[in-house]
Amino acid sequence: MWTRIDGLRTLDLGTPGEMRDRLNALVLSGAKRATAGLLEPDYRAEGEEPEYAGERLVLIGNAEERVAEVVVESVEIVPFRSVTWDFAQSEGEGCTSLTHWREVHTGFWQSVGHTVTDDTAVVCVRFGLTPPAA
Repeated sequence: MWTRIDGLRTLDLGTPGEMRDRLNALVLSGAKRATAGLLEPDYRAEGEEPEYAGERLVLIGNAEERVAEVVVESVEIVPFRSVTWDFAQSEGEGCTSLTHWREVHTGFWQSVGHTVTDDTAVVCVRFGLTPPAA
């Protein structure tokens, strides 16, 4: 089960450390407006359902502290081979092509112990940064 803060599920991008700091900075700058996860190990193994449009999530830092809040705009579950270039670009991580995006993501998921094939179900989540509370 994922961590909750103030009753909201959390969004923890990448792995703690430099990667998470970089990805969170991309969200805060407006460059990153999407993230991808694997349905089987990231959701089902944790007993979680995928996010849904309108859901608010707490973006967390390395110490699981609140960094910001985002609202989910859309969610699509597709085979890895069907992730689009439009989605890959919305991740804002500097990938130069869909092939590059696939290589980077396959490498990351393999580094944390997950095998990815063309048929692996990927949860593609688009989100927007919510304005800070007044």
